[in-house]
Amino acid sequence: MPLGPVQLLVVSFDRPDFSGEVLDELERLRESDVVRVIDLLVVYKGADGDVQRLEHSDLSAAEHDGAVVGALIGLDGKHAEDLSSGDEVWSLDETIPNGSAAAIALIEHRWAVGTRDAIRAAGGVAVADAWVHPADLAAAGLTEADDPAGTPGP
Repeated sequence: MPLGPVQLLVVSFDRPDFSGEVLDELERLRESDVVRVIDLLVVYKGADGDVQRLEHSDLSAAEHDGAVVGALIGLDGKHAEDLSSGDEVWSLDETIPNGSAAAIALIEHRWAVGTRDAIRAAGGVAVADAWVHPADLAAAGLTEADDPAGTPGP
């Protein structure tokens, strides 16, 4: 079975006391075949910048042991430079603030498989993709500046 578009999503939390709401939402999306969580890794980045895996019973399941995410971001002993084919290297150091926890999920977007296939059938290829930050949406006038969720403004 071919994979749909895959995203590496990093969400930072001020404290590592996850309540389960995010996992509940991911499970709801999985049940409706919108997304599939391929792998999930939870880390804590200390005040000194040292990154450690966190074990959390609600977040650690046999099918989500963090091994794939760890390999992609260089936590398995490989250097991130070895994992990058270009000059741009993704780094935990720049992404996760010191003194915070983060959930790093590798998510397959199942909803986009049909669209991707239609684009390919028409001879098209993706040449770029990006997630637009809520602050950029506000700057473009699509949302309110104080709306962190990026929901449409009036």
